[in-house]
Amino acid sequence: MFDYNDAFSRNIGWVTEEEQLKLKNSKVAIGGLGGVGGDHAIVCARMGIGNFNISDLDAYDYANFNRQAGAFVSTIGKEKSEVMENTLKDINPEATIRNFKSGITLENLDEFLDGVDVYIDSLDIFALEIRRQVFRRCYELGIPTITAAPMGMGTAMLCFKPGEMSFDDYFAMVDAPSNASEQEKEEYFENNIVRFVIGVSPSVQQRHYLVKNSSVNFMKKKVPSTCMGISLAAGVLCTNVLKLLLGRGEVVCAPRGLHFDAYRNNLIKTWRPWGNKNPLQKYMFKKVKQILEDKKED
Repeated sequence: MFDYNDAFSRNIGWVTEEEQLKLKNSKVAIGGLGGVGGDHAIVCARMGIGNFNISDLDAYDYANFNRQAGAFVSTIGKEKSEVMENTLKDINPEATIRNFKSGITLENLDEFLDGVDVYIDSLDIFALEIRRQVFRRCYELGIPTITAAPMGMGTAMLCFKPGEMSFDDYFAMVDAPSNASEQEKEEYFENNIVRFVIGVSPSVQQRHYLVKNSSVNFMKKKVPSTCMGISLAAGVLCTNVLKLLLGRGEVVCAPRGLHFDAYRNNLIKTWRPWGNKNPLQKYMFKKVKQILEDKKED
């Protein structure tokens, strides 16, 4: 017979009984349940967090096997949100889970964020527009937001808290003019993907051991990944979710960030005043763009 206190008793010592009860009563929203999202959801459930709003539009395929927690032969073709909902219920049958199977939209965004204590960003790297809308609305509602991207064999984390630097100010993305051609729109999109990547990962440590540049193709929405990066991302992000929910321990917030790379045995604490408008970021933007251009010529 499931008993919450027994199931999560081994957390006690790192948290108090009172803090565990607070986690039980906390609510997180997780946008995206693929690579990092699946791991984030499972770690949050094993922490004993009791309330979830989750969303994902995709179904599992064989290409997910190298990194996604819910990807098995038995789940091929099944909706990720449904599989992860069942997984969370398997960990904690008492958990309250709202599954937004149709995805996050402007129409249901407020409902998705209703009563949420922390928003965990794990949307696909290329889902820029809805990501921007979610972060913007969280900032307006006073909801802390956090993202930890798997970067090669490491992870880079950013957190945005109410009253501090916002997602929009930090990433400084540039929208294509309304009269732009399709080719121009594609270029603006690629540039904003680069801004997102270098914003999350200002040190871009992973570039030092990328052995095949052609594996990165933003226009074809293709980037390589590793399960190690996913696992590291979940550990770093969920530790900071715990700190946000319990109100204890320092949480590094934008324009500061953390990038730990296990392959390079290196931890870099980044600080980018003005975000992507920082001269260092402008330099890195040009450098990454040049790498992409060189790749196109290969």
